[in-house]
Amino acid sequence: MRLRKLPLFISLILLLMSVSTGAQTKNTFSFSNPESEGVSSTGILHFVQAADKSKNELHSFMFLRHGMVIAEGWWDPYAPGLKHTMYSASKSFTATAVGFAVSEKRLSLDDKVISFFPDNLPDSISPYLSELTVKNLLTMSVGQKPEPTYAVVPGNSNWVKAFLAWPLVYKPGTHFLYNTLASFMLSAIVQKVTGEKIIDYLRPRLFEPLGIEGEDWESSPLGINTGGWGLRVKTEDMTKFGQLFLQKGKWNGKQILSADWIEEATTEKIIQNPDKPQSQRDSSDWEQGYCYQMWRCRNGAYRADGAYGQFIIMMPAEDAVIAITAETADMQDELNLVWKYLLPAMHPGKLPPDKKDLTILQKKLSRLSLPKPSKTFSPAIEKTVSGESFTMAPNQKHMGNISFNFANRQCLLTIKMDSAEYKLNFGLDGWQKGETAKPGPGLFTNKSFDLLPFTYSKVAGIYRWTDDHTLELTLRYIESPHTETTICSFDQNKISVTIQNSNDFGHRKTVLTGICTRPITTSAASG
Repeated sequence: MRLRKLPLFISLILLLMSVSTGAQTKNTFSFSNPESEGVSSTGILHFVQAADKSKNELHSFMFLRHGMVIAEGWWDPYAPGLKHTMYSASKSFTATAVGFAVSEKRLSLDDKVISFFPDNLPDSISPYLSELTVKNLLTMSVGQKPEPTYAVVPGNSNWVKAFLAWPLVYKPGTHFLYNTLASFMLSAIVQKVTGEKIIDYLRPRLFEPLGIEGEDWESSPLGINTGGWGLRVKTEDMTKFGQLFLQKGKWNGKQILSADWIEEATTEKIIQNPDKPQSQRDSSDWEQGYCYQMWRCRNGAYRADGAYGQFIIMMPAEDAVIAITAETADMQDELNLVWKYLLPAMHPGKLPPDKKDLTILQKKLSRLSLPKPSKTFSPAIEKTVSGESFTMAPNQKHMGNISFNFANRQCLLTIKMDSAEYKLNFGLDGWQKGETAKPGPGLFTNKSFDLLPFTYSKVAGIYRWTDDHTLELTLRYIESPHTETTICSFDQNKISVTIQNSNDFGHRKTVLTGICTRPITTSAASG
């Protein structure tokens, strides 16, 4: 049973009674208090407080020391049972699939990439392409420039063929260039040699032994897991992956992943920018060397790393794992919080009990919540526009109609698109949770990404009136990092709809206009 579900005084008793008797039970972790594992509760508290004041929006974090959970928290409306999009942290799972395939002698790192895809080769094979190996894919040293992902994915169904046709300008293995489609090629190779998508290949080898359930992974139009992104797992699953690596591939006393592979996969293979001044390299966690689909960090750590701040940080010297899900435009700033507050909080031996700050920390962790929009109530205008439908002018969002129904301090928004209708619920007093088939914000919004492994997204909606004629609707896609904000301004029978996605960080917005066939008078708000 998780301590966060217990009353505070019981949690404290159990925490203080905990001892480090083992890293995990059969498929989950044991709990301890920070001081028993040599970590300062004050340091963790300062980390959480600093995160709340920072420009980074954390959604969850878990902190393991000596294989024990010593702190965890989810910022409402995010929750422990929800998955979270990993973005490029998926790459580390893809590399692990390669590791299993190597150990089973299904492939070797020196195998040539073209050998796996004889039916997808370009008419002319360049010398560099003929040299390209699996290891070059793993180390992001393909030799392509620019990297092809954003050019290939939107307009092609056969990503393998398009990747192989993309020119190589450097000898493979000599130049680092982050290349997400190279990670997809690793997924394609594993599928080629095993006959299974990597999510299915990993299930009995990794996910099931670790007790990871409910995982899903996006696929290409031809049914290959995207590899470089698209995996969704829970925060606890992230820590299990990290702990497996700290334990050199052992889980519950069984060697499920080769210790030699883990050593090979987590050591520096190539320097990102070798010509950068040492002072710049010393201040960046992206200049410490690249491994096999993992990054080396400062302070002797290494990490799985995903866009917008998804991290699994493994710290061998401290015997610690820190998993974070978030949305941030400055991932280095997010990591700096770890180095500033959590790293110095760790000590070699047990610390004296700190009941005062442990109590404050537990209380803080049990009440984490993202800021809600400041609540207002506008009954006059709600009554006026409730039940009305607005026909939108032709627009790039393909929105045909939008309508509103207000009742019991909730707003039901109905959006009719070219070929679908979506109903979304928003609460005035708090998050209204539900599911929707409406696609949410992401890195790719083109139609080639209709092949998601799920039909409905979990969402949480809240609304407010910012003045007597402007409605703001906030919709969080709570199994992703992202949020969609829709601002509706009413003027007589006209409407202006402004849509912003959080992953644009205010740089882009879409403005649509519409009209209601019935005359509407938007009188001043009251209440």
